[in-house]
Amino acid sequence: MVVVIIILINFSVFIYQSYLSRQHLQNPLYASDLRPLAWPSSLEYFVLKDGLVPLEFVKQQNLEIPVGTDRWGHEVVYQRRVSPPLSLFFSLFMHGSWLHLLGNMLFLWIFGNNIEDRLGRIKFVFFYLLCGVGASLTHILFNMNSLIPVIGASGAVSGVMGAYLVLFPHARVRTLVFIFILVTTMDIPAAAFLVIWFIFQFLSSGGGSGIAWLAHVGGFILGFLLIKFLVSTKKPIIEILS
Repeated sequence: MVVVIIILINFSVFIYQSYLSRQHLQNPLYASDLRPLAWPSSLEYFVLKDGLVPLEFVKQQNLEIPVGTDRWGHEVVYQRRVSPPLSLFFSLFMHGSWLHLLGNMLFLWIFGNNIEDRLGRIKFVFFYLLCGVGASLTHILFNMNSLIPVIGASGAVSGVMGAYLVLFPHARVRTLVFIFILVTTMDIPAAAFLVIWFIFQFLSSGGGSGIAWLAHVGGFILGFLLIKFLVSTKKPIIEILS
């Protein structure tokens, strides 16, 4: 139930930020002054205003974020709207594209329900948020001077995946497998899927793709460790004897 609510919140926030961003881009002032700025999507306005900025969090003060120049060569900056502590939480429910959103929510749906069942609703909410915050802090730790906003539920979802590795390592995960030009599905152990996923995130952390890989790594490790304190992973003696 909580997983469904979290998914609905993420979709609602994305639709809302899309609406506000389009409203901003239709502003005549924006059209006349900022049209030369080659932004990939209108969602960037919302991200720049409310996303988590590492340097801003380190300094604990709102900063002006430079976004480019207008047609007359003047620098264009955006004044941040959300305080650094709040952006740490708000950013967990913001996404930069439909693909970003759908990918995160798909993984949350696959792995989140079982973790919620084991933790209970209230514990799961705190676990999810704590993993997300921990993932963001991991990213900040390695990018303290960055002015690039960070958004997305990836860190929190990574924590859920880390917990899944502890509690359900032998569960089967149906996975798309690409064999040359053929695409098929295969059920593989969750442990194998999650370990491969984690290794990929770790090896990608040194790249400059614009993805906060270290946040994924931090969230996964935190979820992996935290779940051991919240849920007993020992099998009951009756189950062992049987």
